[in-house]
Amino acid sequence: MPRGDKSSYTDKQKRKAEHIEEGYEKRGVSKDEAERRAWATVNKETGGGNKSGSGRGVKDTNVAAKKGGRIGGKAAASRPAAARSRSAKKAAATRKRKAAARSSARKMTRSGARKTARPGPRKTARRR
Repeated sequence: MPRGDKSSYTDKQKRKAEHIEEGYEKRGVSKDEAERRAWATVNKETGGGNKSGSGRGVKDTNVAAKKGGRIGGKAAASRPAAARSRSAKKAAATRKRKAAARSSARKMTRSGARKTARPGPRKTARRR
């Protein structure tokens, strides 16, 4: 099989690659580069083309597909300063609130108010 041959890929993998490629092209990436990136993503998610034979397919892990959602790099820089500041203030307030909750929980456990009686290990008669 020559390099670049896609015959060992499933129909689902081919559809996925086509969809990813279209997304890259919409963002202004060249046709060749979009195709290269799309197949690299499919290979990363599914482990490449499946070998022939019953039961030899590998389940998709979708690892790469789950990495989105975080703002970073250019996306963060392109947000207005007010939006970045608002996010930072909200994050700081959350951290402060959670730290206060943790410290009060620690105080409660130290005083013994929160401790509950846990059953010990079961003692069973040993057979000889």
